[in-house]
Amino acid sequence: MIDIETENSKYLKEVAQEIKDRGFNDIQDNEQIQRQIKIFGKLSVDALIAEDYNTLINAISNMQSNYAKAKVCSYEDRRKCDLALDPEIQKRIHHSRDPEELAYYWKEWYDHAGLPAKDNFKTYIDLTRKAAKINGFKSYADDWVDEYDDTDFESNVDKIYNEILPFYKELHAYVRHRLQEKYGADKLPENGNIPMHLLGNLWAQQWNQVFDIINPYPDTPFIDVTDEMVKQGYTQEKIFRMGDDFFQSLNMSKLPESFWTKSVLKKPDDPNRQIVCHASAWDFFQKDDVRIKQCTEITQEHLYVAHHELGHIQYYLQYQDQPVAFRGAPNPGFHEAVGDTIALSVSSPRHLQKIGLIKNGELDEKSRINELFKQALQKIIFLPFSYSMDKYRYAVFRDEIKENNWNCGWWKMRSTHGGVEPAVPRSQKDFDPTAKYHIDANVEYFRYFAAHVFQYQFHKALCIKAGQFDESNPTSFLDNCDIYGSHEAGEAFKEFLSVGSSKNWREVLEKFTGDKEMSAKALLNYFEPLRKWLKEEIKRLNLSTGWAVTDKCN
Repeated sequence: MIDIETENSKYLKEVAQEIKDRGFNDIQDNEQIQRQIKIFGKLSVDALIAEDYNTLINAISNMQSNYAKAKVCSYEDRRKCDLALDPEIQKRIHHSRDPEELAYYWKEWYDHAGLPAKDNFKTYIDLTRKAAKINGFKSYADDWVDEYDDTDFESNVDKIYNEILPFYKELHAYVRHRLQEKYGADKLPENGNIPMHLLGNLWAQQWNQVFDIINPYPDTPFIDVTDEMVKQGYTQEKIFRMGDDFFQSLNMSKLPESFWTKSVLKKPDDPNRQIVCHASAWDFFQKDDVRIKQCTEITQEHLYVAHHELGHIQYYLQYQDQPVAFRGAPNPGFHEAVGDTIALSVSSPRHLQKIGLIKNGELDEKSRINELFKQALQKIIFLPFSYSMDKYRYAVFRDEIKENNWNCGWWKMRSTHGGVEPAVPRSQKDFDPTAKYHIDANVEYFRYFAAHVFQYQFHKALCIKAGQFDESNPTSFLDNCDIYGSHEAGEAFKEFLSVGSSKNWREVLEKFTGDKEMSAKALLNYFEPLRKWLKEEIKRLNLSTGWAVTDKCN
């Protein structure tokens, strides 16, 4: 892989030089050619000399390899030290309610996946700074921002974060209160951060795994179709066949036969074959050659993840006839948003009833609040997490957080923007950012922040096309819209996806949704019933919102 990437880097430099030598940059009267020139001429880390590039790619590969191979010892039997992230550690973090056990696994993961990658991370920072300067950027952060083709992108992200922050603070205060009832105020003081090991996720990026102990109406049933999927004999292939059917119902592209023979849809049975189980979709840039790698489990969550990944696949298929330069999204957030847009329909009670996983597709008020609350623990909670991921890296790239403060700077960022803190005290002797896959893999993360906003704009547009949402009606909401079977929605979706990156994202967004910019309006509209309920609960319980910056790293 590294050999091929090095060879490709050399080729891309030759292409950029040829564009310059032939004078293509002087062509001003053809917007499409100018867009292709900009895409082919942007080298990013490929601008490094071969020796530096190879060193950088090896550093990234080493971080990923450490992440993939990290194993920890069992809490019950410290002699058994073969527990991997997926599924063993994840399942314990998701299901255990013993704070000591949770803190143990949290620390073990961060110690094994984080600290060993520190030297490679330093190499990565040094060489990406070097690449940025070669390309005329002040920092690698500015290189990333340039991908958005929008001079106001950073300030718009800040604006949206601040728009959703009051809602997030209310969710945070309510969850903190309910966790206090479970674990005691000594572990979760008033105005304090929430220790992340108590939130059911190693990175506290979503909190839905602890829904059972913070459920607003615990005596009211909530949607969990995992048992029903198992009962009905769901298989990995069936899950993806259903996803394929969803897109075909919109009159969109059927998955090619090669998808079924070349994809990896479940974890390999061979214990000697280790793969990164993080789900991903792949475009091999041949006609109809698209694939997914996912260690799929028969769960409600993986039903939605499968549809998300198939959203990427559908995007690949729709723009595959564009020139190579335009076989991508005009905004990095669009690709992630497309799959989640479909998942919003698939997860609706209306659709789950349609496919026979629940009996009633209309929820009463308490069930509706439960369902919106559970979704908010995924979608709203994720926004400050994703915001802090790249706020941190931008600060490191720009040398605003110095190397001797990289670890505590990380925890200050996580605390400031999300009100969470490490399970146990940390120091500069630890190194915790690389315990998250996307940092090891050099994956820019604001795309996920943008995607969590865009998906509601896309969902709203499609629901209007499908005749299931009326913006002029104050009693019309988006939380039980299912576009399955709507050819009108499908045609609009196909037109949107097939453009690829041949046009500026603002132009594409406006034509599809009517919005001229990334906006939190549709997202807040979706959760409006929950926002109203939450405000009343905060007042009734006399809860304070907000937190002080954590002191658990020094």
